[in-house]
Amino acid sequence: MRVLVVGGGAREHALVRAIVRSPLVSETVALPGNAGIAREVRCIGGRVDDVPAVVDVALRERIDLVVVGPEAPLVAGLVDALAAAGIRAFGPPRAGAELEGSKAFCKRFMKRHGIPTAPFEVFDDADAAERHVRALGRPLVVKADGLAAGKGVVVASDVDEACAAIDAMMRARVFGDAGARVVIEERVHGQEISFHAICDGERFVPLAAAQDHKRIFDGDRGPNTGGMGAYSPPTVVTDAVHARIVREVIAPTARGLAADGIPFRGVLFAGLMLDGDTLNVLEFNVRFGDPETAVLMARLDTDIVPLLDGAARGALPTAALPVVASPAIAVVIAAAGYPGAVRTGDPISGLEEAAAVPGVSVLHAGTAKKDEVLVSSGGRVLCVTALGSDLDDAAERAYRAVDAIALPGSQHRRDIGASGRRRQTPRPASS
Repeated sequence: MRVLVVGGGAREHALVRAIVRSPLVSETVALPGNAGIAREVRCIGGRVDDVPAVVDVALRERIDLVVVGPEAPLVAGLVDALAAAGIRAFGPPRAGAELEGSKAFCKRFMKRHGIPTAPFEVFDDADAAERHVRALGRPLVVKADGLAAGKGVVVASDVDEACAAIDAMMRARVFGDAGARVVIEERVHGQEISFHAICDGERFVPLAAAQDHKRIFDGDRGPNTGGMGAYSPPTVVTDAVHARIVREVIAPTARGLAADGIPFRGVLFAGLMLDGDTLNVLEFNVRFGDPETAVLMARLDTDIVPLLDGAARGALPTAALPVVASPAIAVVIAAAGYPGAVRTGDPISGLEEAAAVPGVSVLHAGTAKKDEVLVSSGGRVLCVTALGSDLDDAAERAYRAVDAIALPGSQHRRDIGASGRRRQTPRPASS
């Protein structure tokens, strides 16, 4: 089997490493990949959202299965175009991608199918949205309806902050057309959980739960990012909680998609809030999470390709998916300025020393080669992942590897997985 992985971040690097281990795969190629991925498979230049060009590459390379990493090409209809060309793809069609592409669609879907989520209203008019916020008179969450690179959600601390978010999204259009419509919902509290399930249109196989860390600084301070690290398993997700998530969230979502005539063949990623006995879905994503994929793929003790290909065929193997006993922690190393104006072109060193730490895998995200020197090329640069006998051991290994890596002005958190482990790795948090 020939496989094309679409994307160029740490998520795709983790997927590539899992896919190339399969005896079912004769060759794996990536579009566009990155400097780390290029050390392991052949990379082809291109834009992930250029749907005709990606289809042309898949045809030219005689690809049997396309695994789509990012959300943008899914929302743009890449899977639909591949299907029209007779190529299997792991990922939902455009109709299913609306679960992530439109917050309003997602919330209305959940309400229609009885999936637990916070109360909400949808607004196309900024004045009406502000009146709603002021009438309620309490802190709320304001979400841009469309894709906003993970930055379109404001958890407002008061009414004025919510109104400022409405003004920025709907009038100033800081997120372009993605903010023309907003969802305003009640705030919920608790522990955020990431839960993935691979679906074939009718059946699903749940993966291990994970927990990511969105804020840039230790202690969940500072602005939101695409994710500064993750760990698995979260201690709050007991066997009973896992079963409840499957029963109350994943199963009704899969049934709802089928009832709505949407052949969802890909990964369903639920962002959840767990507060005691209260469970709410914050959002659905229609692709693997990043950085969660790093820990999910590290913990796999099975061939991922039959699951990816089975889902794409609509014939998912129904055997339970095993994971290794070892927990995993992933720490993101970000560039100077992230998540704001990012500095790129800084040299990276120490990767060999980091990878030599037992149980450690160094995944590339925003990296490139310049005059044969490895340099940063994006906001999130590397994702250092470690397996350990427990979360403490995984954290010790991960941070030992992080400390071996040199990147001028880099940023990383020192408390990834702290809620699930007994001791924290000491500071400092940057180099």
